[in-house]
Amino acid sequence: MKNKKLVKGVALGIVIGTVVGVITDNIGLWLAVGIAIGAAVGNTLSNKKTK
Repeated sequence: MKNKKLVKGVALGIVIGTVVGVITDNIGLWLAVGIAIGAAVGNTLSNKKTK
């Protein structure tokens, strides 16, 4: 279960980074930023405790 949330976060980061990169004509920078942000979001979601 933990890995699924991390993968979803990274995938979302890749998509967002690609879109912003295409818009700003700097896909290399924004793809890397998107992956980093997506990994952080996925890690946060996977560490969240359920009530």
